Amino acid sequence: MWSFFSRDPSKDFNFEIGELVPSLEDKSVWNLHKGKKKGTNEEVSVFVFDLKSNQESQLEVVKAAVKRLKTLRHPSVLTYLDSLESEKVLYLATEQVDPLKEHLEKLPLETPQRELYIAWGIFQITRALSFLNNDGNLRHNNVTIWSVFVNSSGEWKLGGVEYVSPTTDTSLPYRVIPSLDVYSPPEKNDPAKQKSMTKCSSDMWGLGCLIWEVFNGPLYQQSLLRNPDKIPKQLGPLYFELLNTNPGSRPNPADVITRCRKLGGYFKNDLVDTLLFLEEIQIKDKNEKNRFFSNLTPHLDNFPDNVCKHKILPQLITAFEYGDAGSAVLAPMFKLGRLLDEAEYQKKIVPCVVKLFGSNDRATRSRLLQQLEHFIGHLQSSTVNDQIFPQVAHGFMDTNPTIREQTVKSVIHLAPKLSYNNLNVEVLRHFARLQAKDDQGGIRTNTTVCLGKIAQHLHPQIRQKVLISAFTRAMRDPFPPARNAGVLALAATQQYYLLSEVSSRILPALCQTTMDPEKVVRDSVFRTIKGFLGKLEKVSEDPSLRESMEADVNTATPSLSNAAATWAGWAVTAVTAKFYRSQSDTVKSMNPIGAKMLSKPGSLEQPSSSSISTTTSSVTSMTSLEHEDGSRGNESVSDYDYNHWDDNDNWGDMETGGQMASSSGSGCAGSSDPISPPSGSGPATKVTDGWENEEWGSLDEEPEQEVELTSPSEAWSPAGDTAPILPDHKTNSTWSQSHINHRHNQSGHNWDDPEFEPLEENPGLTNPKLEEARKKREERKLMRQKELEARRSSRTSTTGGPMKLGAKKL
Repeated sequence: MWSFFSRDPSKDFNFEIGELVPSLEDKSVWNLHKGKKKGTNEEVSVFVFDLKSNQESQLEVVKAAVKRLKTLRHPSVLTYLDSLESEKVLYLATEQVDPLKEHLEKLPLETPQRELYIAWGIFQITRALSFLNNDGNLRHNNVTIWSVFVNSSGEWKLGGVEYVSPTTDTSLPYRVIPSLDVYSPPEKNDPAKQKSMTKCSSDMWGLGCLIWEVFNGPLYQQSLLRNPDKIPKQLGPLYFELLNTNPGSRPNPADVITRCRKLGGYFKNDLVDTLLFLEEIQIKDKNEKNRFFSNLTPHLDNFPDNVCKHKILPQLITAFEYGDAGSAVLAPMFKLGRLLDEAEYQKKIVPCVVKLFGSNDRATRSRLLQQLEHFIGHLQSSTVNDQIFPQVAHGFMDTNPTIREQTVKSVIHLAPKLSYNNLNVEVLRHFARLQAKDDQGGIRTNTTVCLGKIAQHLHPQIRQKVLISAFTRAMRDPFPPARNAGVLALAATQQYYLLSEVSSRILPALCQTTMDPEKVVRDSVFRTIKGFLGKLEKVSEDPSLRESMEADVNTATPSLSNAAATWAGWAVTAVTAKFYRSQSDTVKSMNPIGAKMLSKPGSLEQPSSSSISTTTSSVTSMTSLEHEDGSRGNESVSDYDYNHWDDNDNWGDMETGGQMASSSGSGCAGSSDPISPPSGSGPATKVTDGWENEEWGSLDEEPEQEVELTSPSEAWSPAGDTAPILPDHKTNSTWSQSHINHRHNQSGHNWDDPEFEPLEENPGLTNPKLEEARKKREERKLMRQKELEARRSSRTSTTGGPMKLGAKKL
């Protein structure tokens, strides 16, 4: 029984006492310790007062502080958790904090960040004093750098409530710590001035001292207050008002906030605006929230990481889960997600991502696809294959060209985590259809680019079967960037082809493109041909090299040496690091854009070098196509620009079918496939598969179908007129029409169909199909000649012969 009464009460305290936190030794009656809550290990701070080693007067002050803090609840006041008093010691547990002085010394912020952050901190302390003086009718009487603490969110909290007194007191309390007398206002020892004291005058003097210490360090002599030193000039007038020797002339903290929150005031900056909006987000309407979240992302780089992680990100997640913030919250939420560790990311962000991919809202899906690179690394392969990819795959069939294009680009990031069936079957099935049938030139181009980028992830057998057929198909596309993409993709994936295929399939296809109307395509073709011929020549001189050159054909991971020392390094690094930018990417541009041409890769001007590429795989770092604005004044934003999509756009719903106008899609009006109509315009005209030799025909033969472009370069023009442009047969586009018109609109969509196999298995033998095709062409020529002669003779017989110039017909 006696042992029960003699038991140490501290054992019943719910918090474990940790190590001592320095910097408060002679400035406070407390000793600050780190602590943890028992059971949860939640970090806290524990203020400890030793009853035996301190005076009785100090004990009364400490007990009053515990009682006062327990009754004060405000976002800018230190949060009370628990307390315990025993015969030996008194404990006060609060939220986890650090002393402001120590925090400022360790602050790793650059100057712009530091200025914004300090303004936010001073604002919080001013707000706390306004709460005490105006709402609580209390004076703090101890505003110094030693009574301010900072929590894990970077918020400044006002503590040190040992000397709080009612505003009705006509005198100021006595401080039991002598070193704090340097902060006493002039009226403390001047009874005459005490008559003009207001409820906030002493605390405003303390706020002035705090401002001086924040910028100049701890105050040890009151005379130093007359020299503002490092205090910003913007804050100078207010600083001198706070330190006015006349108590009645010092401003009220509420007035300080009002003045400094006006335009140009010290508290008027992006960080303070953002955090105040988040505190009041529950009373904001939907339009205000969308506007706020859309403009938030660019500012996050200027905010401290701890504020972003612990203050802003939780508010964004809450706004997404329980509010009506919409898709605008995604960009800032994913950007801040990088600050979380893996366990926190899986717990907080991944469930939101999975939920979002099931959305039917186009704006949400577009933003998700744009931001995919920021969170794909945190997703498990099972999550990607089972919950995310099935939702992403719907985008390949979407009626909105922007969604289709973003879906194609997203495969770059998804490919490493996709299963065999999803990557080698589903993705390639959609790619084959898009490359052959999509009416947007930009989408066809980016499909080719993306296929080249993901080649290293494909199964070797599938890769060997698909790549050549896909890239040679792209080389016959009427859209110049698509043709160039096919050539560059062949070069960048050269290590995946057998030398026999190079000689029998790749080089013949490249040679047929050497007369392309676009010089940038011809340049790429000639350089690629030289590279492939160089490989064949080396093997001819030294047949033992064949095995090393074909080492990557049947391997899942390309060898480092073969990829890094390849002659095709120019194809990997020559072009820019972005996809071809179609009109859907620049729909927000307000300035008209002139005709655009594919920018010539810089390395095409330089001699080829085997040491250019330093990548582990030429496919991994394969760059893609981007057209260049002729005026250089309308540079488009990044493909993943968080501000690129406006929630006010009429995106429509995924379930509404083909309601979206194709004019908002990628490419220009004239770049549409002349054979395949847009979605909803009826079935496509059935034509030859484009792989038979009849397609190439004779160069002087008139095309059987008209193309919509007068020249390939017009495919770059984002003109608003969507009417088809008839070709001028007298221009040099005759080759383009006869060579490209029947490009690749096969009835089948799969690259593994028999129609995609090489036509001449044995080039040395006579092909009866070729002979028959040649005879048909000759017969058609003769028939046209006879028709022309018949027309001329009929005109001669009706007019009585040709009319002479100037003769008057009677």
